[in-house]
Parts: sequence; C-alpha cells; structure tokens
Amino acid sequence: MSSGTKRFVFGLLAVALICALVFAAQAARTWNFDKDKVGAVPAGWVVAETSGRGTPAKWEVVADNTAPSPPNVVAITSNSNSGRTFNLLMAQGTSYKDVHISVMVKAVKGRQDQGGGPIWRAKDANNYYICRWNPLEDNFRVYYVQNGRRRQIGTTNVNVDPKKWHKIEVIHKGNQITVLLDGKHKVQVQDDTFSEPGMVGLWVKADGCSEFDDLTVEPL
Repeated sequence: MSSGTKRFVFGLLAVALICALVFAAQAARTWNFDKDKVGAVPAGWVVAETSGRGTPAKWEVVADNTAPSPPNVVAITSNSNSGRTFNLLMAQGTSYKDVHISVMVKAVKGRQDQGGGPIWRAKDANNYYICRWNPLEDNFRVYYVQNGRRRQIGTTNVNVDPKKWHKIEVIHKGNQITVLLDGKHKVQVQDDTFSEPGMVGLWVKADGCSEFDDLTVEPL
C-alpha cells in the first residue's frame, strides 16, 4: 500500500471514529443505575459544584425498593452545603442541544432546600440550564446558570406530595423551553443564553438530599 493510500485510509478511519463518538454522545440514553455499584458514583458520571465551599455532597448509588425502576437509584446521601452552593452530578461525554429529558425525583430531606432536577446544555459546572422542583417552596422553576450566577426565567406554583416520586420533563428545541412536573404543571419560556450542545446531569441546591431514577435523554 502506497503512503498516499495509507494516509487516505487513516483519514477515513479518523472521520469514522469522530462520527461514531458524536453519534454516541447524541444518541438516546436511559440511566436507571441498576447495574452500577451500590455505594459508588455511577460509572461515567462526575461530582461537581457551582459555588462550592470545599466539601462536596456525597453522591452515590443506593438501593431503594420504592424506586420507579428498582432496585437502584442515584442519590445525595450526605450534604453539609448551604446557601448558594449547587450540587451537581454530570454525565461525562454527553452532548445534546435540542432534547427531551425526563427524570424521576424524590425529595428525602433538607432544611434549607429540597428536591432538585436535571441540567442540560451544560458547558461546565458554572454554565447550564436547570429545571427544579422544590417542595419547601411549593414551586417548579427554570433557571440558567451563567458564570456561576443563577437567573430565574420561569416559574409556577405546585402543590404535590413531597414524600412521593415525581416526574420532571424538559423539552428544549431552539430557544423554546417547556418543562412539566408529572405531566400537569407546565412552564414555557424562550431563552438564548446557551445555544450550543452540552452535557446533561442532575442538580440539588444547598443542603438538600434527593434521589433520582430513570433519567432519559432523547435528541429532537
């Protein structure tokens, strides 16, 4: 094989590899954490913080027979944070722009904050969209976090059982964002802050301890 042919073949292989990695990052995925090791951070995920104060919350896979898809969920089980610290668990290597996200969440405890929700189009731990339910405040909101600062862009009041599992959905296409809680409580907004693909993940504020299951991400 001539050197020119070799370069051509290697070039084709490189393009194929890049295409495969892009497709894998953008393909529909569901994480139910049932095959992950209990007591550890799920494989492929990384713990991060926005405005952290040096003691990250403990995220780990735990067994819960009330889970929407038992036996396992991922949870914050220990958390000494407070105030404007945002606790993140981010799925490494994911890259989504227009997307439909759904996740089940259960609020466990927290004196300052409870509940939580998904993040998406995340560039890093300081830049992302977030949708969250907070049973202490009886509200359901959409924010963006830019350079570590959070801004509310949509909200609605809710009154749901804080002891039960609840489903959060996000539909983001272009600059149109629709979020739903249990398919009923809806917030619709437009925002152009982040227009590029980014990572998906999970979010809990301050001292909240919450559980998550069945995170599904589908490109639109």
